[in-house]
Amino acid sequence: MKTKLLSISALAMLSMTSLFAQEKTTVTASSADISDNLDLRAIASVFGDASNLEDFENRINDPKAQLSNLDLNNDNYVDYLRVIESVEGNIHLVIVQAVLDKDVYQDVATIEIERDRNNRVQVQVVGDVYMYGQNYIYEPVYVHTPVIYNTFWVTNYRPYCSSWYWNYYPSYYYYWNPFPVFRYRNHISVHINFGHSYHYVTHRRCASVYNNYYGRRGNGYETRHPNRSFAHRNAGYTNRQDLDNNRTTRAPRGRNEIASNEPRNSGTRGTTSTPRTRDAEVSPRSSSTPRQNEVSAEPRTSSPRNNSPKAENPRTYSEPRNNAPKATSPRAENPRAYSEPRATAPKSSSQRGYSESRAKSEPKVSAPRRDSGQRNSTPRTNSSSRSSSSRNAGRG
Repeated sequence: MKTKLLSISALAMLSMTSLFAQEKTTVTASSADISDNLDLRAIASVFGDASNLEDFENRINDPKAQLSNLDLNNDNYVDYLRVIESVEGNIHLVIVQAVLDKDVYQDVATIEIERDRNNRVQVQVVGDVYMYGQNYIYEPVYVHTPVIYNTFWVTNYRPYCSSWYWNYYPSYYYYWNPFPVFRYRNHISVHINFGHSYHYVTHRRCASVYNNYYGRRGNGYETRHPNRSFAHRNAGYTNRQDLDNNRTTRAPRGRNEIASNEPRNSGTRGTTSTPRTRDAEVSPRSSSTPRQNEVSAEPRTSSPRNNSPKAENPRTYSEPRNNAPKATSPRAENPRAYSEPRATAPKSSSQRGYSESRAKSEPKVSAPRRDSGQRNSTPRTNSSSRSSSSRNAGRG
């Protein structure tokens, strides 16, 4: 009976915990999303550097730059992005479409350029609602006026339409495999010109013009996968910006953020480190301190030169070893004596110096002269005695 009661109580507890767990369930975003494979800031940056829309299309499909990482048709190759344009009044609507198959396209983003009455141009890069959610908009502010603006408002302007389609691409283009999402995030940051500014906004300036175009938009991927829209992929989030702000797993910190936390940026480049400053304060310069422990930043005039031994003078390493001590040498009395030639040093004040060795060498020079005199006188005396003896022998 007791076992039955225990089993019933355990089942009741499990049912209660499951109910509480269902009530506390929260929506968590996945670590990667389709919208992570194309950074709209890179699109805005390339648009500001392009000379015209054809050049803009070539830049976003450059295999060397690899600005896009979209593979919507799952063929393990990055999709080609074609560019078309729609014009209505002073508003130019530039559409970026991914080529998925024959006559199958999917809108990825739009670039909306508007010129007001004061000839001021406003640009907005808007992500497609299926890819990025509602009102995911970047408004770039360029440092210099882009050259591409000069191509829009001219007489007899013809909207641009890409001439490339499925399996028919320009000669410079070739396929490449998509990156993993974390690698693409690090890769694309190099190709964004951060000299410009990219402001996230939620208000669309050309909403009426886009609504007129919406019925003609490319939606090939959306038709094939109606349940893969941003709202279905990320329930509870409005758009990509909301997803980034509440994402559970974030990308690693950037280089600038890491550098700002480093301790070496807290000081200037010219200052010395803290351990060296403490050594300089604790260990003053003295005759017992070796030269390698001295702080090079101290002025040379801090220690007197007239009464200090050779270890205190930082310039005495150039003097010869056989010099006299500085206490009795006139070089210690004269601060500039180390730079004078050796011949100018006095001879009488040094016991081991160069003058003493020269004084010792003088008797050696005079001694051979006296020997030579003796040698010259001795043979003469012997020769005279020999001549007189020979004369006396002849006479006898």
